[in-house]
This record gives sequence, structure tokens and C-alpha cells, in this order.
Amino acid sequence: MVYSSVGIRSLALSLPSIRRTNDYYIEKYPELVTLAEQKGFARLFSLTDTPSNEFDREMLPYLSDPFRGTTERWVLGSGESSLTLEYRAAIDALNAAKLSLEDVELIIVASVWPEQIGFGNAAFLARQLGFQGAAWNLDATCGSTPVALQTACALVKAGEYRNVLVVISCTYSRFFDDDDTFRWFTSDGAGAFVVGSLEPNQGILGTKTVHTGALCEVLFAELTQDEQKNPRIRMQTGKGAKALGQTAAEFLRQCCEGAVAAAGVTLEQIDFFLFNTPTAWIASFCTHILGIDPKRTINLYPQYANIGPVLTVANLYHAAQLGKIRENDLVLIYGSGAVGVASANVMRWGNVALGSDPLNKNDSTVEAAKNRSFLSC
Repeated sequence: MVYSSVGIRSLALSLPSIRRTNDYYIEKYPELVTLAEQKGFARLFSLTDTPSNEFDREMLPYLSDPFRGTTERWVLGSGESSLTLEYRAAIDALNAAKLSLEDVELIIVASVWPEQIGFGNAAFLARQLGFQGAAWNLDATCGSTPVALQTACALVKAGEYRNVLVVISCTYSRFFDDDDTFRWFTSDGAGAFVVGSLEPNQGILGTKTVHTGALCEVLFAELTQDEQKNPRIRMQTGKGAKALGQTAAEFLRQCCEGAVAAAGVTLEQIDFFLFNTPTAWIASFCTHILGIDPKRTINLYPQYANIGPVLTVANLYHAAQLGKIRENDLVLIYGSGAVGVASANVMRWGNVALGSDPLNKNDSTVEAAKNRSFLSC
């Protein structure tokens, strides 16, 4: 059967057990905090002269803060991995949708990056779930969430599958040592959503995706060894890091304007925007570039830091949890990653079931979420 109205049916978010505030680094590494401006994190997000673009201008208020607007981040604890987070999110999304594994024919997994070097988590997750259908990996760096959604929706619309489970994870803490300032703005987490048929006129309406070849020199992975001589990956910033700010506006406009055009709507008609927010100022940057009211988006970066593509899932989850997006609202999501893609999707939001609250497993009510001050932004 071919379906015309396809989109997200359920949504879940999974966080590791360790939450670290800035106090952890101030108390454990006071000298490092004092010398922060000489380290890699500050050098990546700094200015050598007058701001030359909107990205740099939005960054200015944060330059006096060694943490660049980060206040909390989530870190893998003992026995936790990208796979354990993915498994938890996958089960939560299925339960929210009231589906069993037998109701799903395909699992798409995007892991940045899994523990085993050279292989994605798809087969490992399928095995752990006891899943018998198709499972494959997708890699689009921090643009993975909108691309995975686009892919899953296209396959369901074409009649290839009825229900697709998409699982996204990012475990940046494994790529930086504890005394590396890059740890300050990175987090770990996983998200999952079920894609299937929705009510008429709901679901994905338009997409626009482009590659980010201009950012191929921004980051690179280096293979090293740990103390036990086991191979490990370390992330490094390249000579082209400044291209992040120079290209951000172009990618944002190209994808968001292209997606609304494909959907047959305008930016003014979009009820709510969800941007991938890898820095504290990206949400403000996006609203200025697109000329939209800041009240039409959400920014959870200070409390989540940079969880790569999982940020898009987290922003979607909390926007729905807080009632900022409701059934039949027009929603635009945008994500962009170095050495990957920039992508935007426009959808008419369905009756999306939410998994348990990852911030409070004992109280998952919307009212409890509203009482947490950071979620009222």
C-alpha cells in the first residue's frame, strides 16, 4: 500500500546517567578554566577582529564566558554506551506508539559515532532488540536527524515499509579527554522516533537537503590508543574551522527556504521552528537570519550542550511536551553538520506520542516539565 500522509508517530529521548554542571570543571580544573582562552574550545569560538558576519555578531555576548553559554552537559556513566542509549530510546519510542517490534519492518540508525571502529550500530542494535527485519546505518553527521526522517518517510510513502524506527545517538564524551576544554560544550544522548502513516494532510510536506562540502576541513577524526593500547578515536578541529560561521547563513536560508517552497507554504505560515543548536547562540542566529519571532523556536543548548544530531530530537521532544507544537501545526526542523549535510523538513504535526521524560523518570507529566524553569524558554 502507498501512503500519502507520512510522518512521526512517536518520539523518545534517552540521556546517560551523569549530569555535569560548570562547577565540576571549575572545582576539578581551576587552572584550566583560568587558561581557557588559550585552549582549543575558545580558539574555535573566538574573534581576532571585528565581527564579519551574523554568526560572529551573535557570538559576541558569550565571549566573556569561558564556557560560551554552556551550563550543563550529560556524560556516559559506567556500563553505558551509544548502544545502551539507543536501545532505551528505541524501546521507549515503540512503547509510546503502542507498537511491537513485529510491527516495524526497518530500523535506520545514525550513530555519531559508535564504540566499534568501522561499523555503525544498526546490526548491533537490531541484534540486541531481537529484531528480524532490515536495519542499516545512515551517516550525515549533525544533519542526520532531518535526513533520516526524510529517508524513512520516502520509503513509507513509496510502500516499501509500513513502519520505520529511526534511532539517533551521539556520544561526544568518548572523543575528548576530561581535561580537554572541548568536553565543556559536548554531551551524550540518543533519540528515536517511529515513522508511519498519519491522518490526511499530516506528516512531511517538503524537504531540502544539500551537502556541506565547504566544511570538510572543519573537523577530522584521529585514531589513537588508550592506556590499554586499545584503538580510540579523537576529534580534532582543522584549519577550516572559521568556515562554520562563514557558511551558516547560506546553508540555513537555502534549506529552510527550499523546504517551505517544496511544501507550498511560506516561512510566515510556519507555526514553530526547531533548529539544531550546537552553540548557545545558534537559535538567535537562525531567527535573525530568517526574520522570525524568537518565540517561534526553542533553545535548550545551555542545559544539553552539543549532542550533535540528537539536539533536533531533544528540541522536538520538549517543544511537544510543553505544548509549543500541537497537532496540525506547521513545523520546520533544520539540522546541519560539518562533513555531512544541511537539511530542513516541513511537516504538519500529527498526534505524536511521547516517551517518558528523560529528565525525570519518576514524573513525566507536562506540568512537571513546565515547572522546570529552563524549559520555559
